[in-house]
Amino acid sequence: MGEDKHSRPPGPDGPAPWERYFTESTEPDDARTSKPAAKRAPRIRPTRAWRRLLPARFASGRSDRAQGMSVAELVEKVADGSSINARANGPVATVPAEDEAADAAAETVQLPRYEATRPPPATAVPKFVGNPDAVGAPKLTRLALNRERRRRRVRAIGRITTAILAAMALLATGVVWGYLRSTDNGFAQVAALDQESSDIVDPVGQTGDETYLIVGTDTRVGANAEIGAGTIDDAAGARSDTVMLVNIPADRSRVVAVSFPRDLDVSRPECEGWDNATGAYTPEIFPAVDNEKLNGTYALGGPKCLVKVIQKISGLKIGHFVAMDFSGFEAMVNQVGGVQVCSPTPLFDDELGMVLPNPGEQTIDGKTALNYVRARNVGAEGNGDYGRIKRQQLFLSSLLRSALSNKVLFDPGKLNGFVNAFTRDTFVQNVTTRDLLMLGRSLRNVEAGAVTFLTVPTGGTTWWGNEIPRTQDIQAIFDAIINDDPLPGEERAEPTSSTDATTPEKPPQPIAVEPGSVTLQVSNASDVGGAAANAANALAAYGFQIYNVGNHNGTSPTTTVRYSSGHEADAATVASAVPGATTQEIPGLGSIVELVLGTDYTGATTAPVAAGSPLPATATAPTGTGSDAPAPLPPDLSFTNAADDPCP
Repeated sequence: MGEDKHSRPPGPDGPAPWERYFTESTEPDDARTSKPAAKRAPRIRPTRAWRRLLPARFASGRSDRAQGMSVAELVEKVADGSSINARANGPVATVPAEDEAADAAAETVQLPRYEATRPPPATAVPKFVGNPDAVGAPKLTRLALNRERRRRRVRAIGRITTAILAAMALLATGVVWGYLRSTDNGFAQVAALDQESSDIVDPVGQTGDETYLIVGTDTRVGANAEIGAGTIDDAAGARSDTVMLVNIPADRSRVVAVSFPRDLDVSRPECEGWDNATGAYTPEIFPAVDNEKLNGTYALGGPKCLVKVIQKISGLKIGHFVAMDFSGFEAMVNQVGGVQVCSPTPLFDDELGMVLPNPGEQTIDGKTALNYVRARNVGAEGNGDYGRIKRQQLFLSSLLRSALSNKVLFDPGKLNGFVNAFTRDTFVQNVTTRDLLMLGRSLRNVEAGAVTFLTVPTGGTTWWGNEIPRTQDIQAIFDAIINDDPLPGEERAEPTSSTDATTPEKPPQPIAVEPGSVTLQVSNASDVGGAAANAANALAAYGFQIYNVGNHNGTSPTTTVRYSSGHEADAATVASAVPGATTQEIPGLGSIVELVLGTDYTGATTAPVAAGSPLPATATAPTGTGSDAPAPLPPDLSFTNAADDPCP
């Protein structure tokens, strides 16, 4: 291995290629190289041929740098073989003859042939200060550039704002969801409803309605004893002190609340035992009995038993249950800032004492309100429980207006307090805070005149003090509610009638549809048991899709196919399979068609008209809510309208 590991150019001590052909110079060492003269490599004299080419000053051994030839000139001369003439060097030197012998003995060095090449001129590279303009795009002015910058800022701000709003919406959704969950957890859930009961009248016609059974319980445990409701020594357990059935139709056009006297004589079915203190049912079973007081039904069988009794009396499909005790009621009144009432006289109760010392309009707090709605021994009224029911209806009407007012619905503090008070010590089923808020907001547009309170009519008492129900009048009341018929004292806005006297165009003849596309409800309004089931089986054999089979509300003299707007062809197809049936358009059925079998139904059915064929004309009943005329309401029906002035 040599000492040189890497190839590198020769050091600076050696002579340049054009210097090694000159004679030995007498120039001092330090003039040419840093090495001493003794250590320099011997210089090689140029050959005779080279001497002829060199200028006289090189031939004589002189090295005049001031007048010498440049390297590039030397290389160029050597390359083309011409004589090397200095820029001002004079004649070419003549080589003496005596030197030719020495030239022959001298070492001849062949020089490589160099070609002087010049590099191509560098191409100028353009410099770009910004982004290159699009081809053919005009240059933007300063104003246009400012506008573009503003647009970029606006877009950036828009994206940032959208992101912030999305984050805030997500946060608000989470807060609201958490609030609703927390308030819903305050409800004590209880099994109460029986929405598949055979006692429900025309369940399809009640589609979309909201029906609440609200119970005010008379219990003497816990906070109720502290607010003056009595003690468990006075009365153990819990009774239904107030029973109110509230119906809101699907179109939210009115509110009807029916109060049941606490001592109403009822037939109680077989029921499980109920422990109000724990809010749970017991293994004990109570057999069915007649002549039971309504409040005793709740005391023994709890919510389930009470719902069965009320559903059998009314025929309404109860979809929500709420039971509240005295302490929850008092807290609700306080949360809305008190409730305004009006008493024509001072209110004194033989058991509770002075309730309202002064007559007239006044705002009462929760404690006073509790005694106001509980007092039932008021000598000035002289009608026992009915005077109390009347006060309850007036009070609840005022409480409803307060709860639905802007000062509660749009005041988070009051709304939160009201909801928390409502959920305190309350048993519910199928009731959530969200549902209550949505229901409350949907009722804000209901006029006070469209809120009606009714009382179940009775005809005297039994020897043990039970109120005897007037069954026919009670049925007429609930028929009117189910059929959405007008009620006494109700002041709903009348639909605007058209002033156009032109004769309406005759509707086009309907075309029969496939039976399989018709969803059919069969209701029995005849005197024949099992008629609906037999008709449903016969029509199912033709391909009709049977939705439900049940009893209609009362009886009807005619067989009618009922439908809602847009389903005329479906109804006409069904009518073609039932001889003698008429058709009638009513609201609220949706896509369901209802066949109501009247007393004229013979039990006969035929194959429907083939799909795609024109249907024959059928008799049409007047558009309304039912095929039969509403039963007359009792003339002595007790009612209260929310628009009534209690102090005329």
